[in-house]
Amino acid sequence: MDGTVLDLNPLIVLAGSLVLIGAAIGMSLWLRLRVERSIVEAALRAAIQLIAVGFVLSLIVGTEWEHLLAPAWIIAMVAIAAGVVARRSRNRRIVVPAGAAIGVATTLSLGVVFGLGVLPAEPIQMIVIAGITIGNTLGATVVAADQVTRQLTDGRATVEGLLALGIDARRSSRFLVAEAVRVALIPQIERTKVVGLVALPGAFAGLLIAGVDPFDAAIVQLVVMYLVVGSVAVSASVVAFVTARSAFTPDQRLAT
Repeated sequence: MDGTVLDLNPLIVLAGSLVLIGAAIGMSLWLRLRVERSIVEAALRAAIQLIAVGFVLSLIVGTEWEHLLAPAWIIAMVAIAAGVVARRSRNRRIVVPAGAAIGVATTLSLGVVFGLGVLPAEPIQMIVIAGITIGNTLGATVVAADQVTRQLTDGRATVEGLLALGIDARRSSRFLVAEAVRVALIPQIERTKVVGLVALPGAFAGLLIAGVDPFDAAIVQLVVMYLVVGSVAVSASVVAFVTARSAFTPDQRLAT
């Protein structure tokens, strides 16, 4: 392949990959799912974002500024993720806690991976590991915040009944937080259970393609996966707790 990843013209490969996108749109139209617009929007956004990131990274990697720009890039990813969580959960008050939870989890993941020498401490490697951690925690934190909001709406009478009995806000909302975190963790737990059997994670596949010994690739993937599971659990729990707390007024009443 002469040092390149694609033997064919990248545009031809990209066009060929759109076959299943077209099938998804057709299925949505046939079954009247009304998600075809979302599919097209997601595909376009992914293309624009990935191509832009690839272009910018190609300018950064190998320059004298890469060791400074990589941390700035990671901080920007954490900030964007926190904003997405707050926006999708329709609760701006959790943007700082969400950013803190995701940021701490990402920092710990980077510390383990590069502090223990699992991967070489290179800027591009740091961005990749940070992206894997943030990408997984983002989905779980959004689900956790959304679940708390939904349960506070559906179970409002139950919570207000507990408050009327003199139980404080923290204990009254505890069952909501527990259920929200459980729901948020299910996808990650299920993915972890079947890894290697029906799914080959991105890091493992990427290392194999790069020519790394399969056993070493498996160890690296396990390290990354364990860190991701822990990061998801911590971030989802923090966001669920803060979301629940922000739903109560200082005088222990549910906000309207």
